Amino acid sequence: MNKGVFKIRRANMDDAKGISKVHVDSWKTTYANIVPKEYLKNLSYESREQLWLNNIPNGGVYVAENSEGDIVGFSSGGKERSGKYNGFNGELYAIYILKEYQGQGVGKALITPIIDEIIGMGLHTMLVLVLNDNSSRLFYERLGGKVLDVVEVEIAGKKLSELVYGWEDIRNIV
Repeated sequence: MNKGVFKIRRANMDDAKGISKVHVDSWKTTYANIVPKEYLKNLSYESREQLWLNNIPNGGVYVAENSEGDIVGFSSGGKERSGKYNGFNGELYAIYILKEYQGQGVGKALITPIIDEIIGMGLHTMLVLVLNDNSSRLFYERLGGKVLDVVEVEIAGKKLSELVYGWEDIRNIV
């Protein structure tokens, strides 16, 4: 299998199962030493599949497929949800890629349609929230994201710091 060949496309309802598998599997690898083990152990494909069956019809969800047509990553985004960051109107809600496909350009390829969608809404700024202990935050820094805030979140009783990255002009990211 050639891991370097992948296709990015808008998600459809049939993708919910594949997206949920990437979501759960990438949480288990990405957050292994960050989020409590019990929480990760209890993540289920079924509950994440239901989440994506609810989210996909709202738009702003894209998948990366390998050469065999398997979903190996996904992204979602749209309007900023919190309303707490004046002047930042778009948001990358999620981007997850199976560990074995990371570092091959899939992330940049998945962020591009989110940026295009946000620009299509007439917006030119974007946020993303990422756990401070998640090394993937360096991806956002390489794309020019600047830390705007640090917020505390709680996952399974553990308090964690989450960085809020922002871009004042997403037209220059990719």
